[in-house]
Amino acid sequence: MKAFLSQCSLRFFTIWIAPLSVFGPREQGSLESIFEAHPSACVTIISRSLDIQGESVLQPFWDRGLRVMAISPDLPFLFQKTPVQIWFKKLKKGIIDPGEISFSQNLSNVLRLAVLYKYGGIYLDMDVIVLRDMSNLSNAIGAQSADSVTGRWCRLNTAVLIFDHHHPLLLKFIQEFARNFNGSRWGHNGPYMVTRVVKQVQAISDHQCTVFPPRAFYPVDWAHIDSFFRLPATGYDQQWQSAKLQQLEEEAYTLHLWNRKSRDMDLENGSIVDILFHRHCIFCKK
Repeated sequence: MKAFLSQCSLRFFTIWIAPLSVFGPREQGSLESIFEAHPSACVTIISRSLDIQGESVLQPFWDRGLRVMAISPDLPFLFQKTPVQIWFKKLKKGIIDPGEISFSQNLSNVLRLAVLYKYGGIYLDMDVIVLRDMSNLSNAIGAQSADSVTGRWCRLNTAVLIFDHHHPLLLKFIQEFARNFNGSRWGHNGPYMVTRVVKQVQAISDHQCTVFPPRAFYPVDWAHIDSFFRLPATGYDQQWQSAKLQQLEEEAYTLHLWNRKSRDMDLENGSIVDILFHRHCIFCKK
């Protein structure tokens, strides 16, 4: 991976922990959107299934000269000389309880931090559509929600992370993950963890990181994502959709699809998500 990344000035990372059989059009659309906005970028997919069996998925990108690779995670190497190195050893020995939540989910939470800490770049979840060039961003995290009165952010999210390698805030995230790991509380080791850390750091020092408002990376909340998958039913809905699409293209860098809620939703032709996938694809354009 080091040799691959050495060729790139702009590095993207994503994680796919599921079987290859469930890697579908939405995931491919997400990958296409990265290259549509950044044709010269390098994309590394950390995935055992895609590394072993994913040639059919990656070949169309290679045929276009796009730089993408899948690699199985080498956890001891990635965790080396970080606070999770000891945590991981204790976990394997049964000293730390992995908890009731899928361990792969908690592993994904720390894996993205470790990869960015070691290499630097942009991390995106596989259910994120890239809407415009992100190469001008550095050391940034996005708010998922904000106070409706003050506009101050309330909760951060980790589906989009942009950091230089060895950034001190990444180290604080990793320290907090290892120190207060709880495998039975959803979000405790991910969005809630980074929220805790940034609030603490903001209170005592300059955290050298930009917190973007929700409209930048999470312009629709998970509770309302269903409206983005539906075709407008009325004239009013059509007007709302047109205004929303214009707002997204002008203000948002990404759209998070909240797969945890939307994975079983039908994607209707002419819906916002359908339109954005077609606007930001590469294989659909001649």
